[in-house]
Amino acid sequence: MGIGTSLTRGLVPTLTKAAPGLSSQFVHEALRRAVNGIGPLPPAAEAAEKQLAEQHGNVERAIHEVIENHVRFAGAQGFATNIGGLVSAAFMIPANITGLALLQCREVAGIAHLRGYDLEDQRVRNAILTCMLGEDAVKSLVRKKNLPSTPMGIATAPTYDPHLDRVLANEVASELLTKVAGKRVATTIGRRVPIVGGVVGASADAYATWQIGRYADRELLPRSRR
Repeated sequence: MGIGTSLTRGLVPTLTKAAPGLSSQFVHEALRRAVNGIGPLPPAAEAAEKQLAEQHGNVERAIHEVIENHVRFAGAQGFATNIGGLVSAAFMIPANITGLALLQCREVAGIAHLRGYDLEDQRVRNAILTCMLGEDAVKSLVRKKNLPSTPMGIATAPTYDPHLDRVLANEVASELLTKVAGKRVATTIGRRVPIVGGVVGASADAYATWQIGRYADRELLPRSRR
C-alpha cells in the first residue's frame, strides 16, 4: 500500500507534463461543454429530460438512469484510453482526463437539473465541481476551511463567490491527475498482460463515476422545478 501510494504521488508530476492543458481553465471548459453539449453528446439538461420522459416523470428513476448511462460511458472511454502501453501514454493520458472530466461534469449537471437547479447559475456550477471531488475530499477541504461548505451549501449560498471558481477547478484538476496516476501504477505493474490496462481503466473510471453520481444524488436535495 505504501509503495503504491509513493508511486502514485511520484507519477503526478509526470502526468502533469503529459497533460499540460490540465488547468483551472481546462476544468471550466469541460464543465461548459458538459452543460451545453459537444459532438454527439447533447446538453446535460436535454439528456436528463429525455431520461425523465422515459421514466414517465419519475425523477428518482431518471437520476438512476443518468448515473447508469454515465457509468457505462466512463467505462468505455476508460478502457479505450488505457489499453495502450507506455508508448501511447502521451496521447492517451490527456484523452482519458478530458473524457473523465466531461462525463462526470455532465453526470452531475444532469442530476442537478433533475433536482431543480439552474445550470446557468454560477453557484450551481461550482456545486457541480464540488461533487466531482467526492465526499471524503469535500469533508476534508471543509474541515480545513479550504471550502466554505458542501455542494448543497454552495449551490444555495446567498451570494456567488468568484474566488471559488479557481479553487474548485484546481482541486478537480488535481483529483483527476491523482486518479489517472493510480490507474497508471496498476497498469504498469500488470503491463505484461496487454488487456490489463483497459480493464483497470474501465473499472476505475466506471466506479469513480458511480461514486460521484451517488454523492451528487445524496447531496443535491430537490428544489422547485420550473
